[in-house]
Amino acid sequence: MNLAKAKKLCAGLPGATQDVKWESSLVFSVGGKMFAATDADPKASRISFKVDDDAFLALTDRPGIIPAPYLARAKWVQIENLKAVSDEEAAALLTRAHEIVFGKLTKKLQRDILEGCA
Repeated sequence: MNLAKAKKLCAGLPGATQDVKWESSLVFSVGGKMFAATDADPKASRISFKVDDDAFLALTDRPGIIPAPYLARAKWVQIENLKAVSDEEAAALLTRAHEIVFGKLTKKLQRDILEGCA
């Protein structure tokens, strides 16, 4: 997995914003809700993101992927070894993380985001 590509993908998703939180975490959000986070340091070597409940256990059973610290209860995983997933799988997982969070926003906020992207 190429982390630079992953960051670019996250930033380009509909309505996605990015900012630095907790002094050192680059956080990607939609509608003010986080869907992915990585280290703000350009040499970052891990990324965390929201996953479907049923995918959580399957992913965390794989080497190089762990429950995300502080966010595991909300079904977030952390990829510690970037070789654990391909670029294609990472793109699918990050896109799905965005979809999960976007789907939990109010319908009005969803419409506003989609209209702003048109």
